Amino acid sequence: MSGCIALIVAGGRGHRLGGERPKQYLPLGGKEVLRHTAETFATHPKVVATRVVIHPDDRELYAHATSGLPLLDPVPGGKTRQESVRLGLESLEPRLPDYVLIHDAARPFVQAVTIERVLEALASGPAAIAAIPVSDTLKRQTEGQIIGDTVDRTGLWRAQTPQGFHFAAILEAHRKAMGKDLTDDAAVAEAAGMPVRLVAGSEENFKVTTPEDFARAERILRGEAGLLRVGQGFDLHRFGVGDHVMICGVPIPHSHGIDAHSDGDVGLHALTDAILGTLGEGDIGTHFPPSDPKWRGVDSAIFLQGALARLSKRGGRLRNLDVTLICETPKIGPHRGAMVARLAVLTGLSENAISVKATTMEGLGFIGRQEAIAAQAIATVVLPE
Repeated sequence: MSGCIALIVAGGRGHRLGGERPKQYLPLGGKEVLRHTAETFATHPKVVATRVVIHPDDRELYAHATSGLPLLDPVPGGKTRQESVRLGLESLEPRLPDYVLIHDAARPFVQAVTIERVLEALASGPAAIAAIPVSDTLKRQTEGQIIGDTVDRTGLWRAQTPQGFHFAAILEAHRKAMGKDLTDDAAVAEAAGMPVRLVAGSEENFKVTTPEDFARAERILRGEAGLLRVGQGFDLHRFGVGDHVMICGVPIPHSHGIDAHSDGDVGLHALTDAILGTLGEGDIGTHFPPSDPKWRGVDSAIFLQGALARLSKRGGRLRNLDVTLICETPKIGPHRGAMVARLAVLTGLSENAISVKATTMEGLGFIGRQEAIAAQAIATVVLPE
């Protein structure tokens, strides 16, 4: 296997957030912390596979948190984070990826654009990590919590994850570092003499560790941290020759197909336009013109993922989707659950943040005459101030 595999480290036993569950399995905005994290990597177009390293006692918690996600089977970790990462890397050795991204499960707000920056840096070097320049004045403490001196912050950065590496190099470095007590994978790479590049991380990409962190995370998910934007989209296609239609990513048997340049998925087209509308970046035809033959017959999920990539590049996060399908036939009700589930996989949203509804035209007009199908959609996002 070539390409990049993500390795998410979720074997910790931290309980500082309270309760009996480790923090990575606590609910956050309606789904577990780990699920937020895993969805971002599992849906990233440049990550070919994702594996989670877990504590052996957490298999049931893991299975519940990641149900339905396209992940590799989890592997058990070790007594320390460093040992867990090495075991995770060794489990990937038969797949021989070019690159590996190592990420902490308790950083649920990693953005696709941060992943992209780390991967771009790996094209010209063996290692790169997301990090934030230190902006606060630093003080060194002596006995009795008295300031001993002020530390020069020039050139200092706060390390985050993902930390990316050429796979063979970091596996060898971890094997050589066995028995040492190093604080992160970049330190393992440094000990092996590998140059590690720093790329811009994000203040939102913080580690959820304390109750205060958890409260901050909940505020972010509620949209209380950032600029709320709402966009709307509409799409319509004639029925044509065929035996099925694609609606919200789900193939539905039908007496007709769709007359369209792509696969004609009105649900995904309307949702794509709604997300682009939140950004003020035109519509689906601007970015995926029907005059371009490369879009002929393609899966409309490509268009939706393109809009989501633009949202991520702006530092934004999708909060909810609402789509209304307008048609006499086919009947939407029997397929609504599958549509919601498919949209959850494509967008990383929880299913309770996605609404799929249907209505008819009561036999009126060209839709009422069963000549066409339409959809309208609304998307809500939060952008940085």
